Amino acid sequence: MVPDAWERLRDIRLRSLRENPEAFGATFENMSKFSEPQWRDEFSKLTHLVASTEGVDVSIMSIEILDGDFGATCWIGGCWSVPAYRGVGALRVMFNYLDLHAANRGWQKQGLGVWQDNYEAIAAYERLGFAAMGEPQESTRKPGKFYQRMIRE
Repeated sequence: MVPDAWERLRDIRLRSLRENPEAFGATFENMSKFSEPQWRDEFSKLTHLVASTEGVDVSIMSIEILDGDFGATCWIGGCWSVPAYRGVGALRVMFNYLDLHAANRGWQKQGLGVWQDNYEAIAAYERLGFAAMGEPQESTRKPGKFYQRMIRE
């Protein structure tokens, strides 16, 4: 999605933070105060994908190009699906899109971080081919909470 779709991206991002605050480092309280220029800036830094069905946005994720841990060429963040649409393939559709464009965009080796107690998300990422790498790392945004890095090629 492009930064001009900032309102659409904002709405699903804020919904994710409101409905599942435990899943993210960012907070609804902080991000809900963003102005339009702040949202546009936020969304211009990364590639964002949104999965929709019947005109309803049901899943979101961001992709950042970087030289990351364990050789990752991109980092996946902010993955979230509307609870009623979990398990129906929205996340898989976004990763299929990512795979289709990986060679042209530098997304060949993907990394992500997931809270080590988010067993549902870990299982979903494993089904997509991600494997845990290294030891859990302490969050800088949420001290005392640890995330697991996962990689897939």
